[in-house]
Amino acid sequence: MSSDTVDMSSNTVNGGHLRAFIERIEKLEEEKRAIADDIKDVYGEAKGTGFDPKIMRKIISLRRQDKHKRREEEEILDLYLAALGE
Repeated sequence: MSSDTVDMSSNTVNGGHLRAFIERIEKLEEEKRAIADDIKDVYGEAKGTGFDPKIMRKIISLRRQDKHKRREEEEILDLYLAALGE
């Protein structure tokens, strides 16, 4: 760490610098909660029009994956289900 922030030999910390980091993190956490609430509202709207939020979450998860990786996982899943007689 830089000498202007933390001096381990004298056990001192630059309080102003630390406070700035803490406040930035707190603000981002607040924004994250607000976005999570917005996402929850959208799922609620979708459910209200007949869509299944659980399936929508699965689709979003799949769309995040690399297409090649997703196909590979689907093939393995099919292989395992066939082995189980499903």
